[in-house]
Amino acid sequence: MSFSLTTLILVSLAYLSLLFGIAHITERGLIPARWVRHPLVYILSLGVYAGIWAIYGSVGMASVFGFGYLAYYIGISGAFLLAPVLLNPILRIGRTYQLTSLADLFAFRYRSQWAGTLVTLLSGAAILSLLSMQIKAVADSAALLSPGASPHMIGLLFSLAMVLFTVLFGARREQGQDSHQGLVVAIAFDSLIKLVALLFLGGLLLFSVFDGFGGLEIWLNHNVALASPFGIKLDDGSWRALMLMSFAAALVLPHMYHMIFSENPSPRALAKASWGLPLYLLLLAIPVPLILWGGQALDAPTESSYFALGATFGLGHPALTLAMYIAGLSAASGLMIVSTLALAGMVLNHVVLPLRPPRERADIYGWLRWVKRILVAVIIFAALVFYEGVGSRLDFATLGILALAGVLQLLPGALGVIYWPEGNRKGLIAGLLAGAGIWALTLVLPFSVDADILTLVGLPSVSVSNSHIFAFASLTVNVSVFALISLLTETSSEEDSAAQSCSLGALSRPQRRELMSGSSDEFKQQLATPLGQAVASREVNRALFQLRLPSIEYRPYQLRRLRDQIEVNLSGLMGPSVAQDIVKHHLGFKPQAGGRTGQDIHYIEKALGDYQSQLTGLAGELDNLRRHYRQTLQNLPIAACSIGDDGEILMWNHAMEEVTGIAADDVVGARLTALPDQWQEMLDDFVSGEELHRYKHRLDMKGRPRWFNLHKSTLSGPDHPEGGNVVLVEDQTETRLLEDELMHSERLASVGRLAAGVAHEVGNPVTGISSLAQNLKLETDNPDILSTADQIQQQTRRISRILQSLMNFARSGNHAPANRYEPVELRRCIDESLNLVSLSGKGRSLQYSNDCPAGLQVLGDEQRLVQVFVNLLANARDASPEGSLIRISGKQEAYSAIIEVVDEGAGIPADQLDHIFEPFYTTKAPNEGTGLGLSLVYSIVEEHYGHIQVESPVAKDGNGGTCVRLSLPAFEEDTDTLQES
Repeated sequence: MSFSLTTLILVSLAYLSLLFGIAHITERGLIPARWVRHPLVYILSLGVYAGIWAIYGSVGMASVFGFGYLAYYIGISGAFLLAPVLLNPILRIGRTYQLTSLADLFAFRYRSQWAGTLVTLLSGAAILSLLSMQIKAVADSAALLSPGASPHMIGLLFSLAMVLFTVLFGARREQGQDSHQGLVVAIAFDSLIKLVALLFLGGLLLFSVFDGFGGLEIWLNHNVALASPFGIKLDDGSWRALMLMSFAAALVLPHMYHMIFSENPSPRALAKASWGLPLYLLLLAIPVPLILWGGQALDAPTESSYFALGATFGLGHPALTLAMYIAGLSAASGLMIVSTLALAGMVLNHVVLPLRPPRERADIYGWLRWVKRILVAVIIFAALVFYEGVGSRLDFATLGILALAGVLQLLPGALGVIYWPEGNRKGLIAGLLAGAGIWALTLVLPFSVDADILTLVGLPSVSVSNSHIFAFASLTVNVSVFALISLLTETSSEEDSAAQSCSLGALSRPQRRELMSGSSDEFKQQLATPLGQAVASREVNRALFQLRLPSIEYRPYQLRRLRDQIEVNLSGLMGPSVAQDIVKHHLGFKPQAGGRTGQDIHYIEKALGDYQSQLTGLAGELDNLRRHYRQTLQNLPIAACSIGDDGEILMWNHAMEEVTGIAADDVVGARLTALPDQWQEMLDDFVSGEELHRYKHRLDMKGRPRWFNLHKSTLSGPDHPEGGNVVLVEDQTETRLLEDELMHSERLASVGRLAAGVAHEVGNPVTGISSLAQNLKLETDNPDILSTADQIQQQTRRISRILQSLMNFARSGNHAPANRYEPVELRRCIDESLNLVSLSGKGRSLQYSNDCPAGLQVLGDEQRLVQVFVNLLANARDASPEGSLIRISGKQEAYSAIIEVVDEGAGIPADQLDHIFEPFYTTKAPNEGTGLGLSLVYSIVEEHYGHIQVESPVAKDGNGGTCVRLSLPAFEEDTDTLQES
């Protein structure tokens, strides 16, 4: 399926003219203002973020990384969900001081034209890659539809069209005018076209190629290799890097800043967009797998990135093919128009005007318009040059990473505007230069030239799969340099004033970092070097007494309090400078990974408590609100705790105290390692894992199993850089026991009916057969007939035994619920079992050794546990040679009682070990076993919430012996629940 180049050009111009027409009639006021300013229009206009990625790039990435393509959408969705604390402050500052770009914001906040210029140059360098991606998409897609056309010629024609329409869209108006409402409506229409086209194509492929969801499932089952990318585990580094870059895009991409803040109609619209844009991006993401699989199923004659076009070839609908081409053109043109307009404004304000101010000109506005038009053309043709030289041979993922990693360098400064008043222009500029330099050397140059530059200096070759390493490296260096220079250099009064304007209530936040010393005793050892042992001990003990802390303190929060109190005390003794130097060098903090410092919530709570009587007005109301919410958390009927990324426990509510039996005062400010082993292992494993929910997690406490549902929510965002997690713990023990009891009752009823039916239906004929055989013996003296009758009776007796065993097996679950179990001494159970086994008369030459220690107890049903040991000992007896030893040992490991039954028999073949617990499976000779003994054992052990495993052979020479190992929850008396470390 192909089209002439002329057709494509005419269609493209017609569509772009339609966009311009929409913008023009909007500017003329022909569309009602309430429609134009409706939040839905604003939300759709923000869809310009997706660009060509929505149509082509996401499908290509999904073919390689599966669900990894979602990271591009998840990051910015997170930023919008955090709009109240991330975007609203920027919107307030921008509206108040008329800051129309990120460069304006930086220049205002850091009182430096160099800051604005550097932001502009870095944004321009990074955005060229993004613009070239749009040119590449249009050129390649048009070349696919018109095979004889040159992609380079198409790229040139598209660039010329973009210059024309960008000038028409935005460069006709004066600098500083209100929002371009026509542009907003046109871009919203663009986004709607993208969404409708993708959803329609995805639905069409689903129902015409796969015949619905059922057919899709069948196809996936038969084409596992093609669907395999969606089953791979995502690499944490690249996944997190793309999400971080996507998150940063909301603030630092020129076109996103322009649409979010400069074109924002009202704060209400941004509030709607905080959930509206994530919903829109979700809808864009849904059809991506369907398009990918549809293209694969139809053997689309294109690479996977262009399956949106290739799939339509297989469907044979020229109109649909043209519609998808228009959708791609729409996505690319919308992003190019907005990005170029935004970047041209930044270049004008922060490069052109500082170098050539418009002095003594008759028509300044006209001069600005013409300069901006020239800048639009320069930017687009610079993107075209980049496409011809570099972009045409790179894929969408690489081009996207280059752009996003470049603008990512602006994120620290952007967050510093609203959250770090102490940041200054020297630190900002130094950080930007350092981060941008590493970005250029490790990403831009290696991808731009064929030579492998990084290997020359001993670094790994860069690729899409490991590019996140270099992106994080550049960002880390940027943040570190920014923070370090800002802290080491003075901030001017102008910057302080601007910082106060940008940040309401800007205060230095105490750090929640881990100290080098882990206890108060280590404090004494560290301070002994500058102070001497006696003075160090006296000062530490004095501070402990003042803070009413125990003589040996290990909790991180209390240690930080102790450190500050020691510094205060030493200040009175030696002066603040010396005290600060001593504490800094001898009671220092461990290095912080990534330059992040957490906020010490305990210090803030203490400070607010100390100043409660002094807080008035809004501050007092906010403090009352804080106390209300904190009390709400503390009194929640569900157990909840908050844990920092460093493992420090930040909150432990009353319900958590009741569930664990651990007081909050004993653990808040301590690390998870201070908890009892079972709680520490459970919480640490859950917090460090990737799962957000864990259901029916079993915990053995004092011999009784308990079950908990765990739920986790990550605390992250620009206002909470230290991270951490909130964990909810639901006690499901009663529910689980009721479920077990109900399941057991249903099982008994069904199996009992089955067993009774089998016994009745089979037992009656068997009884008749046995009676006939008995009569036959009485009616003849023929030895052959008598022998046959004996054999018949033997077999009928065997059938009766099997039926009886089946009835016993059906009744195996008839036990008391776990909450009615009582402590059982295992040694007594084993002794009773040995007596019962010895009564059979078999194996009299065998020796039995009961090495189970006295006092080892479990919660359970003693008679049923005796039944377990009788079966195990009988099996061991039957398998053991004459004169051998059967040894029963027991011990307690952690919260479990371990019992082992070891014999010296021939062992169990490896191919039979997996079947020994199956009903009616036996390794004994015919007529010697029914195969239900170990099944019964397994059932009873499971009822007691234990485990059973068999190991064979266990002899030292590897030629025999079997070990059956039981693990049951050990019973313990009440003890103190908190372990001090």
